[in-house]
Amino acid sequence: MAKANPLQFLQQARAEVAKVVWPTRREVFLTTVMVFVMAALTGLFFFLVDFLIRTGLLVLLSAFG
Repeated sequence: MAKANPLQFLQQARAEVAKVVWPTRREVFLTTVMVFVMAALTGLFFFLVDFLIRTGLLVLLSAFG
């Protein structure tokens, strides 16, 4: 296995980082807001599903209990 030249590695790493398209501040903000919105909607969905299942089970158990 050939040894890598540290200087060559750093040059290649720097060239790869230069190819990265960094998001704008607005894109980061909008993406962050969308993550929070989707997390809230997911939490609300699972709360409602849990509430409906719990209510259904309580009705079912009270009918036979």
